[in-house]
Amino acid sequence: MYEFQTPTGPRPWWRDSVIYQLYVRSFADANGDGIGDLDGIAERLDHIASLGVDGLWLNPCYPSPNRDGGYDVADYTVVDERYGGMAAFEKLRDGAHARGLKLLMDLVPNHCSADHAWFRRAVAAPPGSPERGLFIFRDGRGPDGSQPPNNWRSTFGGPAWTRLTGPDGEPEQWYLHSFDSSQPDFDWTDPRVGAMFDDVLRLWFDRGVDGFRIDVAYAMVKHPGLPDLDDPDGENPYTWNQPGVHEIFRRWRAIADAYEGRELTLLGEVWLPPSEAAAYIRAGELHQVFNFDLLQQPFDAKAFHASVTQCLEALKEVEGVPAWTLNSHDVHRAVSRYGLVHAEPPTTADANALRTRARGVVDVGLGVARAKAAALLLLALPGSVYLYQGEELGLPEVLDLPDDARQDPIWERSGRTEHGRDGSRVPLPWRADEPGFGFGDPGGSAATWLPQPAWFADFAVDREEADPGSVLAFYRSAVRERASLDPESAFEWLELGRDDALAFRRGRHVCVTVFSGPPVEARPEWGHPVITSAPTAPATTWYRAEPTP
Repeated sequence: MYEFQTPTGPRPWWRDSVIYQLYVRSFADANGDGIGDLDGIAERLDHIASLGVDGLWLNPCYPSPNRDGGYDVADYTVVDERYGGMAAFEKLRDGAHARGLKLLMDLVPNHCSADHAWFRRAVAAPPGSPERGLFIFRDGRGPDGSQPPNNWRSTFGGPAWTRLTGPDGEPEQWYLHSFDSSQPDFDWTDPRVGAMFDDVLRLWFDRGVDGFRIDVAYAMVKHPGLPDLDDPDGENPYTWNQPGVHEIFRRWRAIADAYEGRELTLLGEVWLPPSEAAAYIRAGELHQVFNFDLLQQPFDAKAFHASVTQCLEALKEVEGVPAWTLNSHDVHRAVSRYGLVHAEPPTTADANALRTRARGVVDVGLGVARAKAAALLLLALPGSVYLYQGEELGLPEVLDLPDDARQDPIWERSGRTEHGRDGSRVPLPWRADEPGFGFGDPGGSAATWLPQPAWFADFAVDREEADPGSVLAFYRSAVRERASLDPESAFEWLELGRDDALAFRRGRHVCVTVFSGPPVEARPEWGHPVITSAPTAPATTWYRAEPTP
């Protein structure tokens, strides 16, 4: 049995919340330019609210050249005019709060855009200048400095260093970019970097934002010696999970806690094993941390049992909560991951891509059934849950985008061998029989920024609204039933005596997932079934016992 630390006083909303993630460019387009915007979201807030979620998280909508989908930020202080600017932000904030929805923003503190004013000034300044001290500039190796300062590789493929060319045309220093060359890494040993982000947090908290999801939260601090790797193509322990990141989060937690009565939240994107990720939600640090381990597992009872157990074991000594998710803008949609029946030979050595972005033949029907079963299991777990736009429609990954339409920098940096993440970012289908499936203003003539496949019509919101057996109807029922869970209840595994199913109890609820094989015979003490994802495997069913008189 697992019982967890909780702070004294009223239970904060974020400990048990369900949050809806919005990839702004792909949710809804209000002005007909083919790109989603904040007014498009505001116009469809009722759709989000109808799911029963507690809030929404916006992927970056700051000014950006969009070399990496907005994660290359040129200005952290305003909303990009292409998304409607600050007026649209205020309208969306007010509309969300009027519906009882919290609003989370995305913070990108590891790197910025090469268009950021700080980096432009650093490029123009000489080596050793204060301007260059804000980033990780180093001289090259070799007699003429023509070799990178070390052998690190970019997460997106290719070298992690790019060399500048001086005004006189001569090559000079190199700068570090853990991702694309358009995303220079900040040097967090310079106190000006921390001071700037402290101000950014306060600015948006003052504007009414309820929290932040922190991009690659375990990456800001690098090993001070920037040493070479024994295996440049393997994992890089010198860029991830350095001890210094925790001091940053203690400072940010103090900033958030200073807003008394607001219950602000900080959520970390941390791709680490559960035992290591838990360190980020110790008392005085982040409130939530993503548990990505479960997302990376195959649809298998033993794998799910082991992953959940490892996460819950790690939570025993911490104060924060895990954030569970099965989908995001960085991985293939769960329908396609779970429905993959014949995988293509891998074209990448990236371990995370192999686990979360495998390609091949997908049985969509099987994938939808498995994804629904996994989602219902997820919603029964202790902690917060994050849903990704389109998940509530049962959308599969778009695996057949034309090569010339791909915009993820992974595609080019890998030499066009790793297809990247565009397939989970295709604009949503709203109305089956309209141009662009109703994504944009009917009067607009612009094509969607990523092309939509014809089969999107089958997953359009209007068709699912009309079908009481749709995936959309299922998600609404599932999130509504989650609200009846006792958030203070302990978690207890139940023994079923079989390897193809698992079950656990939380208070009066019992959750049973059959991954394959015959149904599990319900026990009288479980009570009556209240929701199921399907009548036969793969299926998850919740039971609820009546309260003891």
